[in-house]
Amino acid sequence: MFKNNKARVIITSLITLLPMLLGVIIWQKLPETVATHFGVNNEANGWSSRPFTVFAIPLFLLGLHLLCLFLTSFDPKSGNIGEKSKKLVFWIIPLTSVVVFTAIYANALGVNLDVGMICIIFIGVLFIVLGNFLPKTKQNHVFGVRLPWTLSDEENWNRTHRVAGFCMVIAGIIAILTSFLRNFVIFIILTALAALIPIIYSFVYYQKHKDDKKDEENNEKES
Repeated sequence: MFKNNKARVIITSLITLLPMLLGVIIWQKLPETVATHFGVNNEANGWSSRPFTVFAIPLFLLGLHLLCLFLTSFDPKSGNIGEKSKKLVFWIIPLTSVVVFTAIYANALGVNLDVGMICIIFIGVLFIVLGNFLPKTKQNHVFGVRLPWTLSDEENWNRTHRVAGFCMVIAGIIAILTSFLRNFVIFIILTALAALIPIIYSFVYYQKHKDDKKDEENNEKES
């Protein structure tokens, strides 16, 4: 992924660091401590120093971005990751960096933004996008519901990711529709259900079909 996409790596890395450049430009206008975490009712409940906000957080996101690309590149089944899914891996952190820092800087400059609502809507859109990619993703060790029984059984993987895709889309739509409520409990429940339902489904499918799998393996050995 690095060798064949050098230009994309550079562009997405620079976009991830774009908030650092913007922070330097507006440095004098930023307060000494910047609100970087927000709770219910759009109230700030976490602060960072100006240097940490402008420099450390974007560098951390860049490191996370490059780590994701590295892990994807060295997955022995990276060929199974579709081109659209690879594009998502490239762009998910850069876009997150831009959206999050737009909200942080705007709030620090006194712009009246509902940071919580913006973040929930962004994550809801991300859920919908992920939900559309998951059913099309083949077995790999980086992207998807990577469990022992999904990685060892292609049919389990395919069925699980159809369920996962449906759950992510529904969770994303509900998150967007309820974002105005600023209720993070609803959002946490939606996220938990979107993650747990596919896992439970895949395990139940595995338990139901593991004997059939053993019979197939024994038949192959005998033949």
